[in-house]
Amino acid sequence: MLNEHTSNISSIEHSGIEPFSRTLSRHGLQLNRNNTHTLQVNLGIRCNQTCGHCHLNAGPGRKENMDPGIIREIISYAQRSKFETIDITGGAPELNPNIGMMIEEVFSLCPRIMLRSNLSALNDGRREYLFELLKAHRIVIVASFPSLNEAQTDSQRGDRIFQTTIDALKKLNAMGYGHEGSGLELSLVSNPTGAFLPPNQAQTEKRFRQVLKRKWGIVFNNLFNFANVPLGRFRQWLVETNNLDNYMGKLYSSFNPCSVDGLMCRSLVSVSWDGYLYDCDFNLARELFMGGHKIHVSEMSGPPPPHSHIATADHCYTCTAGSGFT
Repeated sequence: MLNEHTSNISSIEHSGIEPFSRTLSRHGLQLNRNNTHTLQVNLGIRCNQTCGHCHLNAGPGRKENMDPGIIREIISYAQRSKFETIDITGGAPELNPNIGMMIEEVFSLCPRIMLRSNLSALNDGRREYLFELLKAHRIVIVASFPSLNEAQTDSQRGDRIFQTTIDALKKLNAMGYGHEGSGLELSLVSNPTGAFLPPNQAQTEKRFRQVLKRKWGIVFNNLFNFANVPLGRFRQWLVETNNLDNYMGKLYSSFNPCSVDGLMCRSLVSVSWDGYLYDCDFNLARELFMGGHKIHVSEMSGPPPPHSHIATADHCYTCTAGSGFT
């Protein structure tokens, strides 16, 4: 049964749009968990950038950062749960002084560890040790790279961020990242820079490969093309520019029932910098606790059980628009 409170939130905010839970019911769908194989760890909301599309309102002024005590609780949880993937994110997770401890401790507990990076925090001249640590442990890097256009990227992320990102990608390539057969996986994530949905992912990936290789000699393994989630700073921008209703309408009209089966929330649990659990990072931004219940990681004996409830609200239309988030 879907949470009535979150459905009411959705209908109040967007009276012209059907609540997400009702759309699922109309298609004969339920959004419940499968087996949970991924633990996502948000190390904090502090970031060196103030991106216009950020759903978490991350930035240099944010103080929330996971402390060593919570990291130890998460390591204990990972030992109990035997996850297949640990996904480290932020903010800019590189700005948490305990990130090295996190990587070193979970390396032996999980076959696949991912780091989500904006690359500029990684490549700020003070984290050469982290480059070496990532390579030594073969950490998968998922890097934000919103646009091939320098002006668009800098307008979304900050002055000279584009060039800093290009330099970081070159450095990672020189270390072996992004090359077939190296075992060092480098994926890019692209987001639109306005109130519209992303273009076809396969076509975008082909274009990025061609341009990055031709202009800078850069290679990568995969590209993911995701829509921006109407939360945080991006939602504020939508409201200020009178684009919120139009954007929500686009998400709603693009609902794809076939995307529901592969949604990341069905196999992922997200833990925030203070140790509380959520069904995904977007619900963390919305402060919708896992399954609608406030539970600390220290209270969990193992992964959330299959068939358990997933909390939903209007932003869930982002993950089911087109090919969705998987």
